Amino acid sequence: MTGNERDEVIRQVEHAVSLLVDAMNSACIPEVGMNIVYALPGACDPADVAGVQGRIVRLGTAVHPVGTVLFGASDHIARIVLTAIKFDPRIRSAANIRFSERTVHLLEEMMLDVCSFDRTVEPPGVKTMDWGVAQCCHNGVPDIIFDRGAVGKEPMIRVLGEDPVTIARNIIMLSGRIKDTNV
Repeated sequence: MTGNERDEVIRQVEHAVSLLVDAMNSACIPEVGMNIVYALPGACDPADVAGVQGRIVRLGTAVHPVGTVLFGASDHIARIVLTAIKFDPRIRSAANIRFSERTVHLLEEMMLDVCSFDRTVEPPGVKTMDWGVAQCCHNGVPDIIFDRGAVGKEPMIRVLGEDPVTIARNIIMLSGRIKDTNV
């Protein structure tokens, strides 16, 4: 990849983060924090995926990125994109947000394609994101992939798309539909 492609990926994630900081309801941030990532074309390793170093957290009611945007900053969310790319190379971006049944319902009302997987039936010896995302992508990559958690694992919603700005706008649109701080 050229330096220009890498710079553009970083710029896109930085822009998406600034949109989230300005307009996202912080109640959408899960306890483990949030990240938003964007992969280089043809990415095959987490080092090919840019994200927020240290994640995005809630600071009071503010949306607060802990670090800067770097390649290799997120392994967990990067694996979501790397798996999705295998099914559709246009889907190069993902973010995670807090799970609630109400949020899933709102996302369905937004006419987004929603799919889920069950962590309790995950086969041994596989990585959850590789397996779970693949479970939802056999008939195309959905806009939303969620799970209801498992022992010691926070339930989570993942938002997927072609670029981080589109994902940020979907999250902000969802935020506008959330009227209280208990998503």
